[in-house]
Amino acid sequence: MRYFIVDAFTEELFQGNQAGVCLLDKWLDDSIMQNIAMENNLAETAFIVKKEDGYDLRWFSPEVEIDLCGHATLASAYVLANYIDQTCDKFYFNTASGVLTVIKKGDLYEMDFPSRKPKQVEVSSLIEEAIGTKVLEAHLSRDLLLLVETEEVVRNLKPDFELIKTIPDCFAVVVTAKGKEVDFVSRFFAPNAGIPEDPVTGSSHSTLIPFWAARLGKNDLAACQLSKRGGKLFCKNYDDRVKISGYAAIYLEGNIKID
Repeated sequence: MRYFIVDAFTEELFQGNQAGVCLLDKWLDDSIMQNIAMENNLAETAFIVKKEDGYDLRWFSPEVEIDLCGHATLASAYVLANYIDQTCDKFYFNTASGVLTVIKKGDLYEMDFPSRKPKQVEVSSLIEEAIGTKVLEAHLSRDLLLLVETEEVVRNLKPDFELIKTIPDCFAVVVTAKGKEVDFVSRFFAPNAGIPEDPVTGSSHSTLIPFWAARLGKNDLAACQLSKRGGKLFCKNYDDRVKISGYAAIYLEGNIKID
């Protein structure tokens, strides 16, 4: 199968978030796709099959299949637009989270995602111990969103990944604060999925966007994820949907061979 590695949410190589993109003629067994994702050892590997009404798309972390992934969706659209169908600027993906649309606008890729508004929950001592700092508020959707005091707190976090794994009803932890040069910043930790820290996480912004739109009283938002690689996201809030835009850069094109 043809295989690509794309750096998403960045215009520069070795920044943003790496995603593997595998182009399939038909679906493989789930166990094979999981093994490929484990072998690739990237935060996500996307698998794409062409259909009459667009593309079927699935995402695998090194350990589990994921229900929604932003950077690998952006990477998939980038590969299709630049290597498969250069005449197309709108892509439809059938996924576990419904139909996702990506529109190519010059070098920018705009994704239409479901909004996952969080509900406020109690801040436990386990939560604060796991991330190693005081938490102002906790809100839960798929991910546990934790509001902290400043951008510097987010940047300097040194969480305990083993403790994060023990937080109940929590797929991943998103720590966020108001930004200095952007509207908000965040970091994302998902050790239960084999991703101690994800460099740039599109899916977490399905929760971050409605949270910050309500808090800041605005629907157009600029965001930055403060991982070592870092990445920028351009966000819009539309009630039950969000739009997340970013750039991408190709790192590798090749083939995966499975006998």
